[in-house]
Amino acid sequence: MTLTNKLFEIEKELECLPPEQKKKERIGLEKPLLEAFWSWAERNSAGELPKSKLHTAFQYALNNRQEFFNYLEDGNCSISNSLAENCIRPFVIGRKNWLFAGSPKGAAASAGIYTLVETAKANGLDAMKYIKYILSDMPGSTFLENPEYLDDYLPWDPMVQERCR
Repeated sequence: MTLTNKLFEIEKELECLPPEQKKKERIGLEKPLLEAFWSWAERNSAGELPKSKLHTAFQYALNNRQEFFNYLEDGNCSISNSLAENCIRPFVIGRKNWLFAGSPKGAAASAGIYTLVETAKANGLDAMKYIKYILSDMPGSTFLENPEYLDDYLPWDPMVQERCR
């Protein structure tokens, strides 16, 4: 079994644990595997031609080693960015359709609404209810003078969760 498969297998076993326990288990079980990977990458990168694609890949990995360890430090983080990629896939596919948004402001507005929809979906909300809630309630608030009021409209706020599920 490859190191990456082993890492994902461990992640599957840990998925039901609370974040702090997941962090502890990751450090104990996955950190040694990652360290073994870095040792392997260092040994094998030395034998590659400097302009080869494999050498470039090794250098990228070795230069970003610390960032690859970051997910170990937070049990809320995922080992993979698949969720983010799957969320933006429809946007990327539709990009050509949106070239003619009418104006840069129209494109920015479309991107803003799309961001709200995907954030709502990622937090288990009904996207339409969430947008209706924001558009009906926010105009009367003083969030421009008091930016902290925006916290009340974030999709993980308990009241938003209750109203928009």
